[in-house]
Amino acid sequence: MRAYYPALNALGLIIMIFGLLMSFPLAISIWLDDGATMAYDQALLLTLASGALLWTFTRSRSRDLRVHDGFFLVAAAWVILPVFGALPLLAYLPELSFIHAYFEAVSGLTATGATVLSGLDDLPISINLWRTFMHWIGGMGVIVLVVAILPLLGIGGRQMFQAEVPTPMKENSLTPRITETAKGLWVSYIVLTVACGLSLWLAGMNEWDALIHAFTVAGLGGFSSKDASIGYYANVNVEIVIIVFALLAGLNYATHYLALIRRSPLPYLRDPEIPFFFGVLAISVIGLTAYLAQHHVHADLASTVRYVSFHVVSIATSLGLATYDYTLWPMFAQLWVLFLGSFIACSGSTGGGIKMMRAMILYKQVFREIVRSLHPHAVRPVRLGNQPVSESVLHAVLGFSFMYMVSIVTLTLVLAATGLDIVTAFSAVVACINNTGPGLGAVGPASNYAGMDSFQSAVLAFTMILGRLEIFTFLVVLTPSFWRR
Repeated sequence: MRAYYPALNALGLIIMIFGLLMSFPLAISIWLDDGATMAYDQALLLTLASGALLWTFTRSRSRDLRVHDGFFLVAAAWVILPVFGALPLLAYLPELSFIHAYFEAVSGLTATGATVLSGLDDLPISINLWRTFMHWIGGMGVIVLVVAILPLLGIGGRQMFQAEVPTPMKENSLTPRITETAKGLWVSYIVLTVACGLSLWLAGMNEWDALIHAFTVAGLGGFSSKDASIGYYANVNVEIVIIVFALLAGLNYATHYLALIRRSPLPYLRDPEIPFFFGVLAISVIGLTAYLAQHHVHADLASTVRYVSFHVVSIATSLGLATYDYTLWPMFAQLWVLFLGSFIACSGSTGGGIKMMRAMILYKQVFREIVRSLHPHAVRPVRLGNQPVSESVLHAVLGFSFMYMVSIVTLTLVLAATGLDIVTAFSAVVACINNTGPGLGAVGPASNYAGMDSFQSAVLAFTMILGRLEIFTFLVVLTPSFWRR
């Protein structure tokens, strides 16, 4: 059994930092006197005390983090932090069961947006703010945030960063030092969040709803302060703002940061994912608009374009906000938008799914195999832009894609065995593993996940964490060999 005291020591620090982040909604609650102050007092003190105890008892065994420590720390953080994230919800909503509160917190921190709560319009502002603030924290990754801080405390962070961002090209840093990389990503993240909040306010939202939804959009989460989601506002300007910023949040934040510091659009032009990202979305909007218009689903073409554009972007990027119950569309259209959420978001974005880069590599690999079957001796390397993709990356992508499909099938069968109908079971698993939020059937945008029992909620909470850590980071920790010396 490996000794993970250094990882536990770092986890204690992360828990304390997470507790300090609760002071933000606490301050809002005190300022507005919204009745939720005691919930945050208790949660903050318990979180800080737990983190401090863990840090104190493991401090004497601390050292630099190694690869195993990084995997263990990331997996442990994503499993344990939602326990503390659920505390304000449990304190303010005593009728909420622990597993449902944990599900809500997991959904918040993984930026999934699947909710078990109703009556959102009547909740205190600070409670809705905490729910979407968890989106914002988890959207980029709380571990990436802490990577910029832990080196100051004598703990290296590269192992955490690589486990947290398991994209095909994760070895490429923006800057020579991982701390500067994390800070650079957060600069672009904060700039986009502020711009989104101001734009929503100018588009017609009040200041608190604008802030709440800015956290949701930047983190590509899906929580809203309204039961009717964005449909509550019936405001086309709000919808356009959300579409624009969801598209920006679906791009690689590294590209945003490079464009920001270089004051140039060239990084966007050189990003190989962007043409596929916008191309697939454009084809989907045009295709679904034509399909729904042919079936006379909406009153006129303008309404069809409006609903299709919003939901294609929202579901595909894994944002998950809605203006309409798209489960009223023909099943083909429902499955199309659900399928888009599996791969549209770019690597390095806050979106879920397998990411556009992996989808491109898979497509190019399949095309290469077709050419090889016709020309066995042809040399045709897989390229992204002008960069050849190594065989090790190809194998990793193929392995990931296989486990992605196996996970969906296995978890769907588990839920179906509990009595859920197959449409609800399948769409719930796909929506949770892609961190999209709403699915189809009983978990569509006009409903929520409150109907799930404790076991089903636990399975879907596991699914959300599995998807957020892109499967391998989490599964590695579950293998017996990981725990052997």
